Amino acid sequence: MTDSITTATLQDWITRFGAAVAEKRDWLTELDSAIGDADHGANMTRGMSAVAEKLSGGAPATADELLKSVGMTLVSSVGGASGPLYGTFFLRTGMTAGAVTELDAVGLAAALRAGFEGVVARGKAEAGDKTMFDAMSPAVDALDAAIAGGGDLVEASKAAAVAAANGRDATLPLVARKGRASYLGERSAGHLDPGAASTALLFETLAAAIAES
Repeated sequence: MTDSITTATLQDWITRFGAAVAEKRDWLTELDSAIGDADHGANMTRGMSAVAEKLSGGAPATADELLKSVGMTLVSSVGGASGPLYGTFFLRTGMTAGAVTELDAVGLAAALRAGFEGVVARGKAEAGDKTMFDAMSPAVDALDAAIAGGGDLVEASKAAAVAAANGRDATLPLVARKGRASYLGERSAGHLDPGAASTALLFETLAAAIAES
């Protein structure tokens, strides 16, 4: 039973997320070309490459320093809305995680929820706006629910990944109410939100890192 996550596993998550973003770069760009600036894939790949370069010199030992380093790098290297939003997510997650080398399930859930709340505060999005909120909100809710129900971190993170993917898919019929996509009005319906798509990758890679730790 996996009941804690180490800084090394958090770093593995970051590495896996970067690899997933690079692998799905063209898909994310395709999604963004339909309703945005066609740069989400490129921006996220550039940001996560900068993160990998930053960590290659040696990752910080504690969760807060690791995640804050990721957040600061994304804020400084990613254009558009995704840099500040993902940057805020990792910064807030790190601040809440604290100067520890290991987080238990409740601690990880609290840190991720703080990251999510940072995204909400920064982006002012709500459920149904067709943004990354629509994947991230159900993911952190599912994580909390699984842990409250006695699930270990492997089960809880898998539940979060499934919820994020379902949230991503649920953006397909939505009419965007935030960001560049909102300019399209009704024409934004019928397309997946690229931010929700990358958020699903975020939780998918977290579950994979925990499962294989």
